Amino acid sequence: MKTQKKSWIQSLFAYAEGEKKKMLLSVVLSVVSVTVGLAPFYCMYRIICLFVEGGADTAGITGWCLWALLAYGVKIVTFTLSTGVSHNMAYHVLEGLRLRLADRFLHAPLGDVENHTIGEIKSMMVDKIENLEPPLAHMIPEGAGHVVLPIVSIAALLCIDWRLALASLVTFPLSVVCMMLTMVISGKNFQTYDQSNAYMNSTIVEYIEGIEVIKAFGRAGVSYEKYAKAITDFRTFVVKWLSSTYLTMKLSFALFPSTLIGTLPVALALAAQGIITAPTAALAVMLSISMVGSLAKLEVFSENMRQVEFTVKGLQEFLEMPELPEPKERAEVPSTGVELKEVHFSYTGRAEDEVLHGVNLSLPQGSFTALVGPSGGGKSTVAKLIARFWDVSSGSVEIGGVNVRDMPLSQLSEYVSFVTQDNFLFRCSLMENIRLGNPKATDEEVRAAARAAQCEEFIKKLPKGYDTLAGEAGKRLSGGEKQRIAIARMMLKNAPIVILDEATAFTDPENEDRIQQSIAALTKGKTLLVIAHRLSTIRNADNIVVLKDGAIVAEGTQEQLLDACPLYWEMWQAHIGAKNWAVSSAAKEA
Repeated sequence: MKTQKKSWIQSLFAYAEGEKKKMLLSVVLSVVSVTVGLAPFYCMYRIICLFVEGGADTAGITGWCLWALLAYGVKIVTFTLSTGVSHNMAYHVLEGLRLRLADRFLHAPLGDVENHTIGEIKSMMVDKIENLEPPLAHMIPEGAGHVVLPIVSIAALLCIDWRLALASLVTFPLSVVCMMLTMVISGKNFQTYDQSNAYMNSTIVEYIEGIEVIKAFGRAGVSYEKYAKAITDFRTFVVKWLSSTYLTMKLSFALFPSTLIGTLPVALALAAQGIITAPTAALAVMLSISMVGSLAKLEVFSENMRQVEFTVKGLQEFLEMPELPEPKERAEVPSTGVELKEVHFSYTGRAEDEVLHGVNLSLPQGSFTALVGPSGGGKSTVAKLIARFWDVSSGSVEIGGVNVRDMPLSQLSEYVSFVTQDNFLFRCSLMENIRLGNPKATDEEVRAAARAAQCEEFIKKLPKGYDTLAGEAGKRLSGGEKQRIAIARMMLKNAPIVILDEATAFTDPENEDRIQQSIAALTKGKTLLVIAHRLSTIRNADNIVVLKDGAIVAEGTQEQLLDACPLYWEMWQAHIGAKNWAVSSAAKEA
């Protein structure tokens, strides 16, 4: 049976699932606050009655003033408590949503996450989730109180005279029409607003992150124009959008709380005819005034509801991204050999976009396997499928004879270490960046891994050594230094399966040989898969697999491939030629 999709209001309440008691308490306190807030009006009515009846004395006036003061005090205290509870609830909900979203990104296929721009993700994680704070902390609890107060006031007016109750609502129909028109006009543009805002965010992030490239190639003018245009276009759209609803929005704001327009003349007319007394007429006017603040608030909340609706729907799209299915129980894995069986894969899911075509590959336990071939042949894709960044379209990836789909992602992570050529470092100390490989590692173990990865030499030159912050995404370090930190992290993790995807691509020749020796020593006995363009680094591999256009064209040892695979022979000759040229150039410079 098909599950009925939740409305955005149901989704909003569902976010507060663990905080519903706090929400209910804040609503109750808010209702008490606004209801008690009517008591001073009644006290004022009683004082007026004392003067009209000629019985006004100090004791009587003081008594009613004290009751009014007490009611006002209760109103302030209950409102403060309601606000405190609702904000506490709201920020717990926001925390939970951000954690859920981050967890969804971790468990969703990498491709689904990468389909969203960094601007979209930043906007959702930071701005849009923050936009849910007002409805959770204010709209729901305060809204409940502001709905109850007009109902109570109108009921009181109805008890005095039905004509007064009807008169207080005289502007209501026209204000509702204006409000609906505003919603219809603005609603058409909300999706465009959302897309324009996401594009602007992406452009800003792209401009800031690419500032080094922009300066290096002298493209500051062109890049700044794109950056400025995105911001200007967003401003122009928003101004035009708000202008289109200006008249209807202002009319609704002016008319909706205008209860006195009808109540005051009707109250005076009824008092003049002797139908109600002068104090009662004054009470009717005060009850009418009491609704103004609540009606104005409700109108503001109604204006915000459309934005909240779009925010919740956008958030749901992220939270409902399909997760990679995984079992809860750990699998029994008898060995750490890896095998790909008839693996087909497409990033889009469409057969016409397939990038791997029936790949069969065996990585025996403890073996050293290398993947080589032209760019775009599918080498990195094979590596990422082993780490299960995506699921294969068909076929299977197995570790020790167990399909990777049949083990929890946390267990798979324990078995596989992955180092790429473009490694991300977090904005924390280098010590902590390396320790990510093994959070329980001691400082000395971290330093040992750093020494093995040839990191210590450059770390000692940094202002604070191991306590130096890596900067945003590791930007304080060079490409080679970041790679060595990532290799140290991998060494510290000490997983039985190691995947190196051009892991030494940015490493200088002076350190590369030493790093290769360290990797060889530390991966001895492990199942090692290396993707390399520098063929000299993998010439001693147990098995070299040549991948072209998503299919294996040959595999074997270095000697076997040089004899039997023309493609590998051409690649080797090109590599040797490039290496000889580099050596020759270095000699001439010397």
